Amino acid sequence: MGIYFPDPFPVSPAATWFPGGHDVELTTQDGLRLGAWLVEPVGEKRDVAVLFAPGNGGSREGRVPLFAALADLGLTVLALDYRGYGGNPGDPSEDGLAADARAGAEYLREVGFAPERTIYLGESLGTGVVTRLATTDRPAGLALRSPYTSIVEVGEVHPGFLPPERRDVDAFPLLDYLADLDVTVTVIHGTADDVVPSVMSAQVARAARDLREELRLDGVGHNDAVMFGPVVAQAVARLVDEVVPA
Repeated sequence: MGIYFPDPFPVSPAATWFPGGHDVELTTQDGLRLGAWLVEPVGEKRDVAVLFAPGNGGSREGRVPLFAALADLGLTVLALDYRGYGGNPGDPSEDGLAADARAGAEYLREVGFAPERTIYLGESLGTGVVTRLATTDRPAGLALRSPYTSIVEVGEVHPGFLPPERRDVDAFPLLDYLADLDVTVTVIHGTADDVVPSVMSAQVARAARDLREELRLDGVGHNDAVMFGPVVAQAVARLVDEVVPA
């Protein structure tokens, strides 16, 4: 087993899925050029960007309903794919994913979204990515869908998920990143999650210094459809209402 399960094949153009979709290129500090989507809001624009960091499998095409739901609420979305995912070059690692997310944050600043008008949304593996990013590039708020305490502890629940030789390289110690982070946080998790235990996500919520909301979805699993649509998007919008001036 292992941590990363990318769909390595190129994705469709953003305009295939979204009337206000654009293909963009991010350049990382180590010189990789990564494809991403910029999805424009539908209807009334809120002048707020959501940087989306995905989980460990597939590509951004698998999250089209979530991006559409966020756009429907007036939010601009930068949909990342990490190195090795969605036709991007490179091989994934914790440090590599951190560089990829930082390139996304830099891109949003370059196109006019100040940090105080930017929300980071991470799902599953991506919750550790955006929490680490927030320690160096502070956003207005942090939305964590199915967060874990560390990948090492997830590996204790699922033996073989994190090979022994990767424990010090890809630990993703989310609680360590969160410890001194003065950012408003929303945590979303399902009580029937069989990948990241719900109690682990609840521990993350308790560790947040400024918790806006802990949204517990009764009977919902890690990859249930509700996790990829309006319920999550609405939680992000509530966070925006809390932390971004109208």
